Amino acid sequence: MHVLFVTPECYPLIKTGGLADVAGALPLALAPLGVEAKVLLPAYRGLLDQIASPTVVAEVVDVFGGVGRLVAGTAEGGLNVLLLDAPHLYERAGNPYLGPDGVDWPDNDKRFGALSWIAAQLALGSVRTAAAWRPDIVHLHDWQAALTAAYLRFRPATVGPPANVPPSLLTIHNLAFQGLFPAETLAGLRLPAASFTVDGLEYYGQVSFLKAGVRYADHLSTVSPTYAREILTTEQGMGFDGLLQARAGELTGIVNGIDDAVWDPAADPLIVAPYSARRLNAKAANKAALQTELGLDVRRDVALFCVVSRLTTQKGLDLLLAAMPAALARGAQFAVLGSGERDLEAAFTSAASNHRGQVAVVIGYDESLSHRLQAGADAIVVPSRFEPCGLTQLYGLRYGTLPVVARVGGLADTVIDANEAALRDGVATGFQFAPVNAAALATALERAIELFADERGWLRIVRRAMSRDVGWDRAALDYVALYERMLAGTAASVSPASTLTSPGGIA
Repeated sequence: MHVLFVTPECYPLIKTGGLADVAGALPLALAPLGVEAKVLLPAYRGLLDQIASPTVVAEVVDVFGGVGRLVAGTAEGGLNVLLLDAPHLYERAGNPYLGPDGVDWPDNDKRFGALSWIAAQLALGSVRTAAAWRPDIVHLHDWQAALTAAYLRFRPATVGPPANVPPSLLTIHNLAFQGLFPAETLAGLRLPAASFTVDGLEYYGQVSFLKAGVRYADHLSTVSPTYAREILTTEQGMGFDGLLQARAGELTGIVNGIDDAVWDPAADPLIVAPYSARRLNAKAANKAALQTELGLDVRRDVALFCVVSRLTTQKGLDLLLAAMPAALARGAQFAVLGSGERDLEAAFTSAASNHRGQVAVVIGYDESLSHRLQAGADAIVVPSRFEPCGLTQLYGLRYGTLPVVARVGGLADTVIDANEAALRDGVATGFQFAPVNAAALATALERAIELFADERGWLRIVRRAMSRDVGWDRAALDYVALYERMLAGTAASVSPASTLTSPGGIA
């Protein structure tokens, strides 16, 4: 089976968030199951230098205003990639979506319209690579790739019947990001005016790339069963709930995994002392080293909570600021790594200044430091108001850094709360809280601090957490099963409240 992944980012080539980790790890997990996947993404500045054996496999005369080409190669780990090399769109400083001034690139409609358009041409055979490779399934990731489904729907008549068009799957990693552009951008996207209707990609007078995918993809998926249910509601549907309810029979939730080779405390070159569930003493060395590095008091007897996140209200970091004083009064420590909303950055920086030795904050993102935080902290806090899946709590489970999470989305699907029954039965892996407010979070932090004081009890939960299967193997099997149902034309029978087993166990 051939599958084309279409994504705006992919680890290890380019990463701004968890989407990149999924796009880089899932194709490799699918390979042993007989799936040959290629990952199509833009050739941002510097990406061509990161792939091995780059080969031009197709020339494209007009890529939305300039000449382009497709370059095939291999990324670290053996990942097969296709880079859309169109310098007029992608050869620029800044991250994939924002310029150096922190503002969206004004031509993002063309930049990601071009990515989607090329993906559709590959799927339809209109752009032929040197190896004449065509996908059986087109797997789209988030709004930046979602317009592909519209291009497939409004394909040229010369393509022939639907049987000649590979089915498409749109994975919604975060419904909040919808790819909205002014109506006049449609003229430059090579789509007919007939597509700009309430039953098409029109969304309150704007063009919505994500709506195009939700409307025209053959099947939809999200990154956890709970999130698949949540987005059908008015509260969590982000204005798409009506359309998603209409497609509920074609919506599946599959929990993400993580690359458990990259995230392996027993063999992680980025941490001070490798450790495992059987050799937990070494985790204490990582804690002491992290405390020293960040200027925290070096104390083994206090609970050290970490945060690795975008600093936004969606991630609930304002709730943590409100809940921290009570935990600090009990001696807890906090180490925060992230960037985002300026007021939150300032508030955490102020907390660090006011609580030296107890609070440390690093504004920005550092992949190496994120590993050291997971290895050195006792617990990781993920207080998101909504969370499609989340990956940091999975890293926490892998590293025995117990997650403290809001009971939403994939967080609810992957962390088993340390309530009395779960503790008695030996299945707890972390701490959940609801409702998602500061008071409930403060209570969860207090529960964690109290349990941390019981060293034997804490270690039992740590070992249980580290025993969870958080890799991609199970999710890969679920995706292959979904691909096969799509090819057979039976995927519509999949429930939106899919009971596919999550790596962390259903809470």
